[in-house]
Amino acid sequence: MVQSVLGSLVLGYRPLWNGARRMAGVQLFVEGDAQVAVDALHLLRTIEELWTASSPPLLLAPRTPQILADWLEHAPPGSPPIEVADAWLADAALLARARTAHRRGLKLVWSGSLARLPEPEVASLFHTSILMLDSRDAVAALNADKAADTKAGRPAASPIIAGQMYDGVASRALMAHCLGPGGALALAGWPIDDVLYSLRHQPLQAAHEVVLKLLKAIDDEQSIDGQEQILGEDPLLAYRFMTYTNSAALGLRTGVDSLRRGLVMMGYGSISQWLGDQLPNASTEPDVRPVRETMVLRARLAEKLIEAGVGKDLRAEMYLCALFSQLDALRGEPLGTILRRLPLSDRVYDAAVLHTGPYAPSLDMAVALEGEDSAVVRQLCEAHEFDREQLNRNLLHMLRSCVVQRAE
Repeated sequence: MVQSVLGSLVLGYRPLWNGARRMAGVQLFVEGDAQVAVDALHLLRTIEELWTASSPPLLLAPRTPQILADWLEHAPPGSPPIEVADAWLADAALLARARTAHRRGLKLVWSGSLARLPEPEVASLFHTSILMLDSRDAVAALNADKAADTKAGRPAASPIIAGQMYDGVASRALMAHCLGPGGALALAGWPIDDVLYSLRHQPLQAAHEVVLKLLKAIDDEQSIDGQEQILGEDPLLAYRFMTYTNSAALGLRTGVDSLRRGLVMMGYGSISQWLGDQLPNASTEPDVRPVRETMVLRARLAEKLIEAGVGKDLRAEMYLCALFSQLDALRGEPLGTILRRLPLSDRVYDAAVLHTGPYAPSLDMAVALEGEDSAVVRQLCEAHEFDREQLNRNLLHMLRSCVVQRAE
């Protein structure tokens, strides 16, 4: 039995972050249904049709051997790089397919533990690798930094191999080593919890680059839609904007329940003045950029997942719901307390705090798709009757629209 390819797959994603703390690409997890033949090449054709020159590079991460084998045997040169799990290379037939794919010009990425690298003959098949660090290698990498400090900057031995990607980096210090002296190509995911914990003694501020971007948009007389989009690129800036527009000092007669309404009611001059007041204390901390952008990705996806036919205002509300869903991590106080300060609808509070109400399925699904736990995605599809083909199409459209800065 052969189904529509997007209807027979469970997808998930994870951003890849480079040394500039910017998105370098996206790891796309791909899993098929058991006992269902999947036309994996159709997914490659779908991606090719959707992707543009500014879309993020993809690292395809198959999570079933059948999909990997299909791609290794049939994917044409020029396809996105394909991740190959080391454990599956124990299958002689799959290893033979990897050799054939390499000869055909397919870019393959070895995935496994840094402590158990492949033999040179196998390693030669791969363009690069995505490596997991065990605790011993993580400690050795951090000790290399300490040794360099005590030896007046002389190079110290580190297990980190330059030009590779790394997975499972949970500490800010290890992230800094990998992307700094370690010369890592990128990290899969970001140590969000540890970055925020390390900055807990100082109140986080809106991003300097987003404040400047919005000021420029106002100077250039961009549309309200464009200004709303930029304001929604920073959860802290959006929250502070809504707090300000609803403050007694501003004296508006009715509550401002959306970014767009606030922009319309304040006017360009007042907004520019308010943004100018934000600049002196705005954050230039690069390690927070992936934290912020991860939250924005969630909001963009949740907005797409809300049921078809919903109006623009409700989609904007869904976006805010998802964008604000992690404000507690940024502000260090309960999310319910934060949201109650704003005249948002109960739909936002119910979804973000109680996981109930009409917005909860879209928000919960957007969270579930931020990784490779296909069981949760399947459960949500069943519980809330998500159409899997449309779900996957929405995810691909969201990822396609992400803009990645490429080296000249």
